[in-house]
Amino acid sequence: MLTGLIIIFLLVLFLPFSSKVVEENLEIFLFFMGVLAVFISQVYTEALFFKAAIAPINIAIAVFIAGVLFKWFRRGLQNSIVYVSERVPFWFFIFFTVIFLGLISSVITAIIAALILVLIASSLPLHRQSLIIFVVLSCFSIGLGASLTPIGEPLSTIAISKLNEDFFFLINLVGKEILIALLFFGLLAAILVKPPRQTDKFSKMVQNEEEGYGEISIRSLKIYFFVMGLTFLGAGFEPLISQYLINLSPSALYWINTLSAVLDNATLAAAEISPSMSNQTIQAILLGLLISGGMLVPGNIPNIIAAGKLNITSKEWAKIGLPIGLVFMLAFFMVLLFIQ
Repeated sequence: MLTGLIIIFLLVLFLPFSSKVVEENLEIFLFFMGVLAVFISQVYTEALFFKAAIAPINIAIAVFIAGVLFKWFRRGLQNSIVYVSERVPFWFFIFFTVIFLGLISSVITAIIAALILVLIASSLPLHRQSLIIFVVLSCFSIGLGASLTPIGEPLSTIAISKLNEDFFFLINLVGKEILIALLFFGLLAAILVKPPRQTDKFSKMVQNEEEGYGEISIRSLKIYFFVMGLTFLGAGFEPLISQYLINLSPSALYWINTLSAVLDNATLAAAEISPSMSNQTIQAILLGLLISGGMLVPGNIPNIIAAGKLNITSKEWAKIGLPIGLVFMLAFFMVLLFIQ
């Protein structure tokens, strides 16, 4: 079992970078890897199948509805976004957007925040590199900000449920650290994202890329299988996590949780978090999961939505996400050591 799961993990980690076919069909690839993982771990049950089949329905519907609304109102919304961006300093617009998306994701969910990000990013005539930097930093912000409340993303819902805590527990536990991170992500975006040029050329290009209903439906279906695959992957790796990782120190768990870059962070949280743990240990686990979730495309649902809609490849994402994520992981690790 151990050998099989290690092989699956390595395939999930490296194939999106080395195979164009896998990269273009990442959602389906992760689904099949998830199915394989649960059979290798021998945890495949009827209950797991129904859980995996039902869990993505709301997400897929939300993506479909947002895609249709995006199609109907895209031009007017784009004009409004461009209008505002041209009347405030560009650096401030980028700075505010990254922080705002992070904060609002805790209320409107990370998925809807990611769809708003796609609309904003596709409305700005950014050069390719600036577009990728803006999207990756915004997804880091969304992934972190969504964890502030139990309604923002599955990880926070599971954490609150397992710990039997109130609505504001996570805000009190990691709120300060997350707000500092959002501020730095916003500042970094304001510095690295260059002002747009060649607006007319870009606007024509965007108008010609309008999606049809078939494309919207296919993307929603891919998201369904992506979330289903993550559920299977998490369940398949859970016996391994329970056997080898659960009793490690907070510092070790913090770094091991870089697995969240390719595995479902909600499942990792479900396997690792226990009411018997101290708040410092839970804090270390959550921050490790949340920060590393932005490093690679499979790390968070907002990543896969934004990358898929804006045609950002796994390699392009990793070139920005990995170094930024590792720097923030190291910075927060030093903070955690200091407060312990």
